[in-house]
Amino acid sequence: MRVLVATVQRAIIGGVETYLRAVLPQLRDSGLEVGLVTAFPPIPGKPDILDGCPELPAWVAESPADVVIAAKTFQPDVVYSHSLPDPRGDAALVERFPTVLYAHAYYGSCVSGTKCFASPEWKTCSRRLGPACLALYGFRRCGGLNPVTALRLYSENRQRQKLLPRYRSILVASRHMASEVIRNGARENRVAVAPLFPPEVQPDSEEPRPRPWTNRVLFVGRMTAHKGCLELITVIQRASSVLERQLTLVMVGDGPDRPAFEAEARKQGIRVELLGWCEHDQVLDEMRAADVLAVPSVWPEPFGLVGIEAGCVGLPAVAFSTGGIADWLIPGVSGESAPGVQPQANEMADALVRALRENAHHQQLRVGAWEMAKQFTAENHLEGLTGVLNKACQPLRIPATR
Repeated sequence: MRVLVATVQRAIIGGVETYLRAVLPQLRDSGLEVGLVTAFPPIPGKPDILDGCPELPAWVAESPADVVIAAKTFQPDVVYSHSLPDPRGDAALVERFPTVLYAHAYYGSCVSGTKCFASPEWKTCSRRLGPACLALYGFRRCGGLNPVTALRLYSENRQRQKLLPRYRSILVASRHMASEVIRNGARENRVAVAPLFPPEVQPDSEEPRPRPWTNRVLFVGRMTAHKGCLELITVIQRASSVLERQLTLVMVGDGPDRPAFEAEARKQGIRVELLGWCEHDQVLDEMRAADVLAVPSVWPEPFGLVGIEAGCVGLPAVAFSTGGIADWLIPGVSGESAPGVQPQANEMADALVRALRENAHHQQLRVGAWEMAKQFTAENHLEGLTGVLNKACQPLRIPATR
């Protein structure tokens, strides 16, 4: 079977590229013939999707016409798409080849891609993408205030929405994402949940052993409003007061909200360590040193892979139960959660207190997080993926008419 993988970047920019760098060699080693087409070329000096399989044929397609030329050259049996920047490129592939989409984000179901309102308060959005979304975009602060940007994004996502029922199959990381693509037009019998896996870490060989408190609460990610950084200050302040012990908030990452975060943290007098972006080994060291991972995202995370990575080293999570987080964060088992439809910092603080009040319960959460992480493996993902790709190559069955 010949599989053409279509995506935006060759360079490792984010989670999609990191995923593909892990999956492409596995697809090749399973006996498939694999090619790659990207909208942008490699970036000198940056890690590349093809680092583990540089021999694979690859094309750069800057336009939908270039996408078609690359695909016709490779002649795939199936295309494995991760959404191109121009939806006309995706449409060209869907029209000519059996195509499987992995919907990493809210393609075709949200103007801004955040799937939440920021005004008058944070609230998860469950609307189907439609004309009213264009009006709500500025009024409810789904995105910015530039009407030109809103129109462009709306047009692009409406085009992607129209493609959803035309894919042979759509893979998603969580039950939440499955409901989103189905709500926006995907055929239910063609949607499959294929959870992601941490490509750079394996679960520890032994379950975590009891140890003393470190009183360290770890955040890993971009410091943005949607990631809930400012809410986390209130969470730590309230939980420290209830627990009657000073918690240290360890921030791994950077972003546009860092200055505001630093100013508010100083004002509230909470103990903070700002580490910026760290190498993966250092992130794992911080995970091993922390008592809990904080995932205060106020937008519905499509999955939240950082929680699986933390679980690999026995670190439970505390989070708002938004989006796909509920697929791996089981309250009282692998962590503690707060309601996520309208995230409130005081409710997450209560969840953090539940996780850190008693040694015995905390140890149960550590073991539960480790057990949970063992379910999300590359082997399980590859088995589901190759099954879907094989099925997509088969002729469609047309119901007989009477």
